[in-house]
Amino acid sequence: MNKLGLVLAVAIGLGWSLNATAAERRNAPEGETPASGKAAAIVIDDFGNGMDGTEQMMNLPFPITVAVMPFLPTTEKDAEEAYYKGHEVIVHMPMEPFTGRKSWLGPGAVTCDLTDEQIRERVRAAIDNVPHAVGISNHMGSKATSSERVMENVLAVCRERGLYFLDSHTNYRSVVGKTARRMGVQSTDNQLFLDDVKDSALIRKQLQLFGKLVEEQGTGIAIGHVGTGGQKTAEAVKEAPQVMPGVRFLRMSEMLKMRGLEN
Repeated sequence: MNKLGLVLAVAIGLGWSLNATAAERRNAPEGETPASGKAAAIVIDDFGNGMDGTEQMMNLPFPITVAVMPFLPTTEKDAEEAYYKGHEVIVHMPMEPFTGRKSWLGPGAVTCDLTDEQIRERVRAAIDNVPHAVGISNHMGSKATSSERVMENVLAVCRERGLYFLDSHTNYRSVVGKTARRMGVQSTDNQLFLDDVKDSALIRKQLQLFGKLVEEQGTGIAIGHVGTGGQKTAEAVKEAPQVMPGVRFLRMSEMLKMRGLEN
């Protein structure tokens, strides 16, 4: 066997694809699987508009889930870069909140005045606009996620396309979880926002709280953002392996599998 053949054989034997990244290798020690140990999934929202912190997040030394808003100037670029660097890509779907102007949501938003078919058409178009997307999360959406009719249509497209739904949990009365279970769609909830306050010390405090949550529960999901304060969030998130020693960082689809929520 020549040298190239030997390298390929070893790679296959270890379970690595030819596209495996250094981050993937660091986060899957030999003999360890996504079904064991403590694990965290960090989702970063609001990619797609060249916002502050974008490059820092892309270059984190462990996998994150990159939530990309559709129909924006860097939507496709950000999704492609995230995929290339070993992160997971999801659609960050603009959805109607209880407060605020609809115009703030950006193009292609799901609002509660749309017909069933209009909702489905907008979700399909958003998925088609975000390369490599394997899931959807809601951008804003406190009103939309409280409407069973709206979420039935959003989740119907998830089921049709084989995507999961991450409820950002902007409304504690969200119907996403129960509707997804009834419809047989993979779904789970965000548990903590890292950067509601754009202050480095407070973001690090939230990261420590996230570490405690994972220590107590075994797994955890947290959301941060690019945009205003995005560089501060990226600097704090980069320290997550030191703040949370022994915790593996998973993509959201891996977290769903670990939690036994995959289809």
